[in-house]
Amino acid sequence: MNNSTTSDLDGTDLRILNHLVYDGRSSDVALGERVHLSSTATARRRKILEDRGVIRGYTAELNMAALGYGIDVLVSIELSSQAEQALNEFESAVVRCPSMSFCSFVSGETDFIMMIHVRSFEDYDRVYRRELSTLPHVARIRSSFLMRSVERRIVAPVVLDSIRHP
Repeated sequence: MNNSTTSDLDGTDLRILNHLVYDGRSSDVALGERVHLSSTATARRRKILEDRGVIRGYTAELNMAALGYGIDVLVSIELSSQAEQALNEFESAVVRCPSMSFCSFVSGETDFIMMIHVRSFEDYDRVYRRELSTLPHVARIRSSFLMRSVERRIVAPVVLDSIRHP
């Protein structure tokens, strides 16, 4: 979102975004009641926010443990080369890893951070051997097992506050 987009948002847009962050399934009628607009006006504003790319989509947050994937693993990967070809080949391969839910190129001592979900330590060993270790140009893999989730937010509260009060 660029600055012209954020400066175009008014208080009602921000209230709509705030409610949608916490309840993306909210109907236009219910959302309109919360932000004091008709359902038609709410639907129009939501559509504008979607068309402008402020709202990228809607998803369901799944309980991974309830689905049998009780272990989340944060994986740091260093490549043997940071040449463009190596980066492109790694990125093309990593998107095909079925256990990966997130991967990002990062700055610092590591090159990529990814999140994977496994059922057990034995399952992690399988993922490590069949998915992670087969990725091209990998020099080092470091894994951290998430012990306990303290908080997981879709959007940090400061984001909406900073738009409202630049």
